[in-house]
Amino acid sequence: MKIISTKMHSVLDYATGILFIAMPWILGFNENVPATWTLVAVGATALLMSMFTNYEGGMVRSIPMATHLNVDIVTGLFLAASPWILGFADEVYLPHLILGLFEVVAGLMTTRVAQVTEENAFERTQQP
Repeated sequence: MKIISTKMHSVLDYATGILFIAMPWILGFNENVPATWTLVAVGATALLMSMFTNYEGGMVRSIPMATHLNVDIVTGLFLAASPWILGFADEVYLPHLILGLFEVVAGLMTTRVAQVTEENAFERTQQP
């Protein structure tokens, strides 16, 4: 069941990308290097991929929406499992688990084809 539009997914991508990067400082576990950099890396990847995805929030629009969603699912699974894979589960695991599962669910529940016309960033800035 696909209940998230690609437009809503683009909003979620930018918001969660920023949240992922800020989360270690918000919750106070920024001293844990693997826990911090895992979220920072996933957040930065989400922001970068969003800028290049062919959907309403994309700027360059070179990554197909289906590819974007597949990457979301894989990175979400990694993020959810990262506390145990990277060995920091004794100190912090809940933010990674919750955010990772959120990313997987969002990837699975989003429409796989964006409703955008083919235009590049220059063309979008030239419109009246």
